[in-house]
Amino acid sequence: MDLGIKGKTALVCASSKGLGLGCAEALAAAGVHLVMNARGAETLEASAARLRDEHGVNVTTVAADVSTQDGQAGVIKAAQGVDILVNNAGGPPPGMWKDWDRSDFIAALDANMLAPIALIKALVPAMMDRGWGRVVNITSQSVRAPIGVLGLSNSARTGLTGYVAGTSRQVAGSGVTINNLLPGIHATDRADALDGAVVAQRNITLEDARAERAATIPAGRYGTRQEFGAACAFLCSTHAGFIVGQNLLLDGGATNITM
Repeated sequence: MDLGIKGKTALVCASSKGLGLGCAEALAAAGVHLVMNARGAETLEASAARLRDEHGVNVTTVAADVSTQDGQAGVIKAAQGVDILVNNAGGPPPGMWKDWDRSDFIAALDANMLAPIALIKALVPAMMDRGWGRVVNITSQSVRAPIGVLGLSNSARTGLTGYVAGTSRQVAGSGVTINNLLPGIHATDRADALDGAVVAQRNITLEDARAERAATIPAGRYGTRQEFGAACAFLCSTHAGFIVGQNLLLDGGATNITM
């Protein structure tokens, strides 16, 4: 399918690896020029060079922590005029409710709620002026069904979801859509960290931890960054202009809800 976005430009945050990289790969394959952001410069530059070579698109890199104001300023400067914004940031660490204090919640909010909002506020007005734009926020399945050990993520990402619910309907008339992608477990470093915590807690092997988690997913496996990226690219396409303020689960059926 021709997504109709060849020649447009996208900012993809946290895109040197994992789900962010999957989104960048799918957009580059559709002919979209990229502004790629991540904290680690070396991995970021390597990923950017590969996408330039494979797809012939322009790629600008910004090595910065998007959860900080300085990081946001650098990313926003490089991303002026983008048509597409993919918000993404690593999730906070797992734990138990009694372990977290105010500073833990502030850090989670900065990374997973306030940073995306800052980028939306900075970049969406120009999209509205041009009459076209796409925003996709990578959140989590936990906003539909909370995960006990991910209380920090549950809180911050659900806050962003509430913000998007209202804001998306305010900007849709200007040709800009804002939607959320809600990943379940995918084969990324985040899954490795979560599985590693199970290994440490229960003294089992990593292979056993992965097998146990996969058994809880109706699809029987972890997702891939490529299929996640394809979903992101569709939401960014010209075909998705009537999809507004939605929360799309990509979890292999793991979230046991009716609607």
